[in-house]
Amino acid sequence: MRTSDCDVVVVGVGGQGVILISEIIGKAAMMAGLSVRGVETHGMAQRGGSVINHIRVGCRYSAMISPGGADILLAMEPAEALRYASYLSPDGVALVNTRPLLPVTVTTGQASYPSLEEILAPLREVSSRVYPMDATGLAAEAGSPQAANVVMLGALARHLPIGEERLLEALSEIVPARFLEVNRKAFELGKIEVE
Repeated sequence: MRTSDCDVVVVGVGGQGVILISEIIGKAAMMAGLSVRGVETHGMAQRGGSVINHIRVGCRYSAMISPGGADILLAMEPAEALRYASYLSPDGVALVNTRPLLPVTVTTGQASYPSLEEILAPLREVSSRVYPMDATGLAAEAGSPQAANVVMLGALARHLPIGEERLLEALSEIVPARFLEVNRKAFELGKIEVE
């Protein structure tokens, strides 16, 4: 029995805007008259630690999403997609930024980072709807690599029961006006990437 309209797990590392994406989705859902529940968990988020947010749109009960229950896994960092792949439903969609943020253990030579294919292959075993994109590159094209989270939000828009106009309205209310033009461009580039 479903207890929500859409379950989204957003993952990444501290500083990538995972919490901002969640805030925009939550505000947009409320603007659309939908109930929304969310939970965020992060370790050392300020210093590049793992961040995971559960967002349940049209939710009637718990804020937590069960493993295998996420309609959408939105990953700001490829290895984080792999870390949290267990949340993705077999019918779900995985949107994965292909640009890694290398941990200190990799940059100092103590560990190696898996190839993109080593990351995506297990995701494709869970769901056939895995969409990798260079959100960071698209954000740079829009005017700021820091807008990668908004590129991912644009890619996510068509999968949410909220409506693109509500997401853009929430974005306009949350993001400072001086960054709005870049963020709107980033949102549009994300939409185009998954069409």
